[in-house]
Amino acid sequence: MSHRSQSTRTIFAWPLVIGLLGAAGLFAALLGDDAWDVLSWVGLGIPALLSLRGLLKRRAKVT
Repeated sequence: MSHRSQSTRTIFAWPLVIGLLGAAGLFAALLGDDAWDVLSWVGLGIPALLSLRGLLKRRAKVT
């Protein structure tokens, strides 16, 4: 296998986006009700779903 070098920006782009989305969801959960609740569910739900997807994909690969 050959190793292809990647820039730091490429490596950390998606984890940074997911982290910011989670932080925005936590912040929205503290701010208020109604629309803020929807924003908090989206902001916290997407990182959770991505984590589950990664875990299930890894589990399928191992077995």
